[in-house]
Amino acid sequence: MKSFPFITAHQSLVLLRVSTAFIFLAHAIVRLFNGTIPRFGGYLDGKGLFIGTPLVWAITIFEIMGGLLLALGYYSKWLSAAFIVILVVGILLIHASAGWFVGEHGSGGSEYSFILIIALIVIAATDRGKK
Repeated sequence: MKSFPFITAHQSLVLLRVSTAFIFLAHAIVRLFNGTIPRFGGYLDGKGLFIGTPLVWAITIFEIMGGLLLALGYYSKWLSAAFIVILVVGILLIHASAGWFVGEHGSGGSEYSFILIIALIVIAATDRGKK
């Protein structure tokens, strides 16, 4: 009988890739169906990006398409790099001013983005080259 975690290293990497992709998909789909794209766009406009709403639409579409491709294992290295860029910009524009912690000890900090970046680095490093 296998011991914890009961899956192989390869299976754990697939689980990491699919679950990370799911996070981006869920984030974008909720933004899309809750109608918060204009509000987020306005927030970015307030940060000095005069194209906030089109930028949020581009990010949302990328998160959906990129999330699906990442879940399927296509272009994992390139998608991971692009997602990392989005996350780093998000940290710089939004989360850094809120501190490190997201929940209990803070509000909207960088820790969530940080762990996603680490997951994406692992995904990119173990990419087996499905295009």
